Order: sequence, then structure tokens, then C-alpha cells
Amino acid sequence: MVSDPRPVLPHPLPGAVGLSHLSAYDWEAADGVCGGSPHLHLVCTEAYVVTGGRGAVQTLSPDGYRDIPLEPGSVAWFTPGTVHRMVQGGDLRITVLMQNSGLPEAGDAVFTFPPEVLADPGKYAAAATLPPGKGVGTEKAARRRRDLAVEGYLALREALVAGDEGPYLEFQRAAARLVREKVPHWRELWRAGALAAAERTGAQLDALAAGDEDYLAEATAHRTEPTRLGGFGMCGRRDEYALPGTTLPYEGK
Repeated sequence: MVSDPRPVLPHPLPGAVGLSHLSAYDWEAADGVCGGSPHLHLVCTEAYVVTGGRGAVQTLSPDGYRDIPLEPGSVAWFTPGTVHRMVQGGDLRITVLMQNSGLPEAGDAVFTFPPEVLADPGKYAAAATLPPGKGVGTEKAARRRRDLAVEGYLALREALVAGDEGPYLEFQRAAARLVREKVPHWRELWRAGALAAAERTGAQLDALAAGDEDYLAEATAHRTEPTRLGGFGMCGRRDEYALPGTTLPYEGK
């Protein structure tokens, strides 16, 4: 039999990825564009699988500014450090696949708030955290959060388009400072999720090579459905799963 190298989260999706569904916000921002809250991830690659509608994802990276069109069947993904903003073009709906299961909900995502907010952890937390629930108050707070992130994002984009990557690089540094104290907790989530899944595969390969297929007796199937519908995510209204190791309970981040 193949034994787990360490305790694992129960019933993870393949590779212990995170999974959710988003309907992009149709709120108009200061630049006349409808969409979500620009942000980056520190250690997670994120993928958008477009299931309906039209739109785009705007990105800032060492590649410069890009506007990547999204349509049904498109898949777009971006690596850690890439600022991304989902743009609504008409009933845009996506399925999100997120590396490292619950790390984004643990604070891996950082909004592109203006520098004075990023420099103060208390101010950042106050601006980033939403009230619980799905009522009018939460919607207003989500929109204020989006608008503040767009304010900072537009300054970063303007500088990058002009050939000045300094503000973008400083934003990355500020984001890293904000999350540094969370790394020990993230490491435990990674060990229990993505790393354990990879090591389990290694153990299975070792067993096959040794002529031991007993671990196949553990074969089974699982099924789940979204357990929280229409929450306010970073980019849009979000449907998510409570399945451990897939997406941690949403806390307004």
C-alpha cells in the first residue's frame, strides 16, 4: 500500500488546485471600463477558463501592458507578480483554476491600492476586507474596494506604458512586505495540499516500479456542487466550493 508522506487535505481536486466560478462585475470604473479589482498573487499562478460572454484581462508585467481578449473557450493564465484586471465585455463568465488551493484566500492576493494604503498594514486591511454577507452594504464596500484598486492600477499602467517600470516594481515590493509574516501559514497549506498531492504521485510511481499496485484498492469517486453562490470576489460575483483543499471558505478577500 502507498502511504501518504504527510497528512493531506481530504479529497483534493487534481494537483490540489483551487476552483471557483466568476461573473465579471458590470460596475463602471473611473476610466469608463467595467470590471473587477486589479491585483497580483505572490506565489500562485491563476487561470481563467471562459465559459460564456466576452471580455478581456488586462495585465501588467515585465512584458508591459497587455489587453488579452476573452471569449468562450479561451484560457488565459498569469504567473506570480502579474497584475491582472478582469474586464467585462458582455455577460463574461469564467471558471477560475488557482494554483496551491487555498493560498489566495489566505492573503496571497494583494490589491493595487495607492502607495499610501499599501504602506500601512492597518489601512490596507481596512480597505481590503468586506463585511460579511451579500447585501447592499457588502456590495457598496466591494465597489469602493474595486475603485481604490483601479486608482492605484491606472497610475501603475500609465507609468509602465510610458516606459517607467519603477512604480510597478515598487508595488511588487510593497505587496511582498505586506504578506511576509503569513509565509509560515502558507507553507503549511502548501505542504498539506499541492506538495502532498505531488509526493503522493511519487509514492504511487515507486509502488508501480516495485510491482505493488495495492494502492489501487483506494480507488473511489467524489462529487460536489457550489456551496456559496453570488459572493463578492475580487473580479466579480463568485460561486465557490467548501470542499477542503479546493477553495477555503471565502472571507471577503
